Amino acid sequence: MRISDGTVRLAERNAKVVSETDVVVVGGGPAGTTAAVSAARNGARVTLVERYAALGGMAAGGFVLVLDDMVNGQEITVRGLVDEFVERMAAKGLAAYPSEAERGLDEAAIRKWTRWGAFDIHSNGRPKPIVYAVAFDPEGWKEVSNELVQESNVELRLHSWFSETLVEDGTVRGVVVQTKEGPQAILADVVIDASGDADVAWSAGAPLIEDSYIVTPVFRLGNVDVDAAERFEWEEPEKARELNRKAKRILGGSWDLWWLRTPLEGIVWCNCPHMRGFSATDPVALTNAQFEGRRHINDLVDFARENLPGFENCHVVDVAPQIGVRQSRLIQGEYVVTKEDIVRRHHFADSVARGRDYYTPYRAMVPQHVDQLLLAGRHYSATPDAQRMSREIPPCMSMGEAAGVAAATALDRGVRVRDVDVAEVQRRLRAQGADPGDVPSANATILEAAEVPA
Repeated sequence: MRISDGTVRLAERNAKVVSETDVVVVGGGPAGTTAAVSAARNGARVTLVERYAALGGMAAGGFVLVLDDMVNGQEITVRGLVDEFVERMAAKGLAAYPSEAERGLDEAAIRKWTRWGAFDIHSNGRPKPIVYAVAFDPEGWKEVSNELVQESNVELRLHSWFSETLVEDGTVRGVVVQTKEGPQAILADVVIDASGDADVAWSAGAPLIEDSYIVTPVFRLGNVDVDAAERFEWEEPEKARELNRKAKRILGGSWDLWWLRTPLEGIVWCNCPHMRGFSATDPVALTNAQFEGRRHINDLVDFARENLPGFENCHVVDVAPQIGVRQSRLIQGEYVVTKEDIVRRHHFADSVARGRDYYTPYRAMVPQHVDQLLLAGRHYSATPDAQRMSREIPPCMSMGEAAGVAAATALDRGVRVRDVDVAEVQRRLRAQGADPGDVPSANATILEAAEVPA
């Protein structure tokens, strides 16, 4: 070791090769799990690495406990593996969603489902219409993730913190993870970066940008009389609105509804406080965010106990083990999705994933200048403004499923992932119940030939 000018030169070290596989997926969140399962179901040998003790990412580890942003009017646009998650969690009594008959502006349905988060978050009207969205329990998510990974014969390596991308002549050859036993190498023909922060792409030297948005230490409150809390809001709406405004000021920011129901009796989840100015890649900033977040949470609990019906005896059940990050690094792929693409619902011929009424082209999952690497998740190739409108969990899962199919297809055909036949990827996705967006919805904008980006 040599110390010079405030830096330490590390000695060369060896990393034991613990796995040689077709595909390695870095990150066991919603996008990474679907990528791993999808690739394995399409015949690839897959290794999935995750730094924490459980799969789940922002869903189970970050407590983002509603699946939304997956409907275009009455059309459900995100299908495939996300459906399997929902069906399996619902069978365990750990997911809830409105029936088709309850979706819309029926008053009884609005009263029943609004506090589950099953409303159109993009509607400007009040009340907001009820739509297909799914509230779930984090332990249910973990259980289903484990089931799908095991059934698909994915090699899972938890407690493995990504450290370095192995690159040779511009081609990714695998990754190094840090463990209690020291560095370990996993060699693969294709690497899928589902880290959420483009960690693999950053290490590989792929071009990217970095920006920031809101971070949130999501928390859950227990011993809440949810029926009394809802009854107060419907019977005394003006007083309830004023108290909830005060609660959101104490939190330092929140979405319109600062608490939502969960499938567990007496437990609500709170997707707040909203905190700006914290870099999601800076450990000092994240440490400070944790402390600031807990201060807001403690102040909120004191206020709720004293002022809000139903919350008189509430307490903090837990704060999410992973802080909620919405934006950090974004890769610069073969195509960069823009805000206009999202707002105008631009349809792309190479669309492989969907979210709400927008489409994700395969090129936005392929980084420039680095081969055999795919991206799936919130760090896909988009401008910061576009990413903020297209970063929810279901579209990230859609990207993961597509990345897994693309990796397996490229290996089957003996081509680079950037050269894979997207039409075949789309056909395979359709065959396994997903909607790759190859068929545009009626409200899509079909670009004229002169407008199609290169």
